[in-house]
Amino acid sequence: QVQLVESGGGLVQPGGSLRLSCVASLNTYLMGWYRQAPGKERELVATITSGGSTNYAASVKGRTTISRDNAKNTVYLQMNSLKPEDTAVYYCKSRLGIYDYWGQGTQVTVSS
Repeated sequence: QVQLVESGGGLVQPGGSLRLSCVASLNTYLMGWYRQAPGKERELVATITSGGSTNYAASVKGRTTISRDNAKNTVYLQMNSLKPEDTAVYYCKSRLGIYDYWGQGTQVTVSS
């Protein structure tokens, strides 16, 4: 199993920035961030492989950077130019073999 602990969420004004962190109990090849807004399905934000290859949702591309520190078993999500529609619970996900593991989520609210 993989345990994941997210942090860094909060309330931010439109146009602001946040950096989310996810500490994993072990490194896996593929890690990512997903989000779920009220009344909506969970959706991909960004993924990153252990080699540093990244993938972004179109809605966040150019405003968001995913990165990881393999020595610290940590993946980051730097979000800039935040919009109200970025409001959601953000979840960290780790894939190990055929299994996906999820963190408990961290709330991001973008509001003035």
